[in-house]
Amino acid sequence: MPDSGEIELRVAEALQQDVGKGMVRIDHELMTKIGAAPGDIVEIIGKRTIGAIAGNSYPADVGLEIIRMDGLTRSNAGTSIGEMITIRKAQPRMASKVVIAPAAKGMRIMASGDIIKRNLMGRAVTRGDVLALVSPRRTKETLREFPGSEDIFREFFEATTPFSLGEIKFTVVSTSPAGLVRINDSTVVEVRPEAVEVMEKKVPDVTYDDVGGLKKEMSKVREMIELPLRHPEIFDRLGIDPPKGILLHGAPGTGKTLLAKAVASESGSNFVAINGPEVMSKFVGEAEKKIREIFEEAAENAPTVIFIDEIDAIAPKREEVTGEVERRVVAQILALMDGLKERGKVIVIGATNRPDALDPALRRPGRFDREIELRVPDRDGRIEILEIHTRAMPLSDDVDINELAETTHGFVGADLAALCREAAMHALRRVLPDIDLQEQRIDPEILEKLFVTSNDFMDSMKSINPSALREVFIEVPNVHWEDIGGLDELKESLKEVVEWPLSNISSFQRIGIQPSKGILLFGPPGTGKTMLTKAVATESQANFISVKGSEILSKWFGESERKIAEIFKKAKQASPCIVFFDEIDAIAPIRGSAAGEPRVTERMVNTILSEMDGLEELRGVVVIGATNRPDLMDPALLRPGRFDEVVLVPPPDENARKEILKVHTGHMSLDEDVKLKELAKKTEGYSGADIEVLCRKAGMIALHEDMNIQKVSYRHFKEALKKINPSTTPKTKEYYQQIAQKLGRGLEPKKVREEFPREVA
Repeated sequence: MPDSGEIELRVAEALQQDVGKGMVRIDHELMTKIGAAPGDIVEIIGKRTIGAIAGNSYPADVGLEIIRMDGLTRSNAGTSIGEMITIRKAQPRMASKVVIAPAAKGMRIMASGDIIKRNLMGRAVTRGDVLALVSPRRTKETLREFPGSEDIFREFFEATTPFSLGEIKFTVVSTSPAGLVRINDSTVVEVRPEAVEVMEKKVPDVTYDDVGGLKKEMSKVREMIELPLRHPEIFDRLGIDPPKGILLHGAPGTGKTLLAKAVASESGSNFVAINGPEVMSKFVGEAEKKIREIFEEAAENAPTVIFIDEIDAIAPKREEVTGEVERRVVAQILALMDGLKERGKVIVIGATNRPDALDPALRRPGRFDREIELRVPDRDGRIEILEIHTRAMPLSDDVDINELAETTHGFVGADLAALCREAAMHALRRVLPDIDLQEQRIDPEILEKLFVTSNDFMDSMKSINPSALREVFIEVPNVHWEDIGGLDELKESLKEVVEWPLSNISSFQRIGIQPSKGILLFGPPGTGKTMLTKAVATESQANFISVKGSEILSKWFGESERKIAEIFKKAKQASPCIVFFDEIDAIAPIRGSAAGEPRVTERMVNTILSEMDGLEELRGVVVIGATNRPDLMDPALLRPGRFDEVVLVPPPDENARKEILKVHTGHMSLDEDVKLKELAKKTEGYSGADIEVLCRKAGMIALHEDMNIQKVSYRHFKEALKKINPSTTPKTKEYYQQIAQKLGRGLEPKKVREEFPREVA
């Protein structure tokens, strides 16, 4: 046990909200043991001795003998997650002067020390520390947490203008007095424009704090890589060989390369990246020789992590490639990863978004021992990623990270990084007219005006689409529930099927039921089936894929089915997602009804059936179909488990027609003699589309009468009624109601088709 006034604690990673603040979290009882209180500076004794602000542990950590610190603090102290370090209360002197410089070589910064001081207020630093600036908003959060801080740093609190240099890392070149010091409002901060060599200390490019939304995946990777490299004796004791390789696979932009860099940086290993084009050569044996040299050099400088990005490019399936070079390269990688010669402390990480394209011999234990899929982040993952990319941003108070995470369904880490970058560029464009680009130094007053608002994020959302949907992304028209007149019961049904599972998934889990997979809307043409789907897409804020028969049908054998499978795959990656099949009877007719070969529609029906309710579960995806001929659809699609809800969209009744008229005349200048109730009575049999055309026609008749006319009168509507005929007749209405009754009783559509004529009057 350490001497009195000192305790040993195990290092744990910081939560995202504490990253970059220069603080550590310790249990209150343990803090009392060393005579410290929240807000005091504690000394952390690892390979180096550094200082940090002590904060109370989170409720979940009470009673645990751990100290939570971020990646830079761990790097400064020369420790890592899981190691034991000693802490004690420090007595830092107030710094009269601190000199800092950019940590990265080749970077030149012209910045005022007074501005940067606001980001470092209250921090404890020592010569050789590497610091990352956070925004003053986050620095204020830190200081407000501790009683008495507002009095000590009053001047800082009065300077409320947000400012940030972004997440640039600085090295502390010197402090006056020497040793551990604390920065306050009287400290002079001097910024050297270029990097200064302080000591031979590697600055980590990426730490675990820079990886968001991948907690489970990160813990799996760490146990397979950090444990063997740091504690090989565990594996010796168990009598097993440590893992040799990990294959990371997932959609582009989910963080495969970033995770590999973070693991190499945090484990203190050398990091070697292999890129396919650099390895390949036209000379026989040259490519294999390069790979052998990389592995030999890695073994000499062990522990080493070899990272092979886009591994499918240099190790494809040997039976499918025509080139001899690729086959030899695959064979060489196989031999090096699990050949006669031992690899030692060399771990291989492969990354690909096409794991099925890899040679199967690579995917067996002994080569890639574990395959880890990096999924598209959920809401909590998106909050973490957004916090990472905005932690050094000068955000205005109206920016709500939680709200942003709610509206970015299907966004991967790279998309969210692009969103934050684009929002910052929007903010920059506002002050660009005030900046003289010829000047060497920008006026600090202009920089202090620079902050990112909620509107900047909303504007940037228009230009950033989810990666998974880039090929099939469509702009959803801005249609809301109030833009659709009538159909109140149907709107409620759609909300239950689509909106509830997205916004109240915990309620479904609590009750123990699965949400519906699909809803089929059928009814006469023009009743609003497509319009309802547009409103659902807008109101639910889900991603939206529209499927058209013309885009799917192909003359190539198997291509149509592949396209459908690809659409469902993208929808799952970008869930929650709505897949909309308009006129679904065209691509899913009754099997056996098509004459001749190649019977492409039958294979398409089979694909849709297996995607909607096959072995692979369809999570977070709702399928909406629209048709005016449900009797032509394959009956297997209409059973529960595929389209759980089959709903008739009837022609509007009088009240619904009045509501539709209200919507379509809302922006028209109407005369006082126009009575919507009377018009609703006179439009029996008119569908929603008919009423829209009627209103437009009345407006055109008024303009035809006089181009300078101020209002549309009742006589114009009467004239329009003579020219626009209703598209539904009582016979049509009866036909669809009978189909609804038959479907409701579970009668097969084939029988319905036999019972009712193909042509509807």
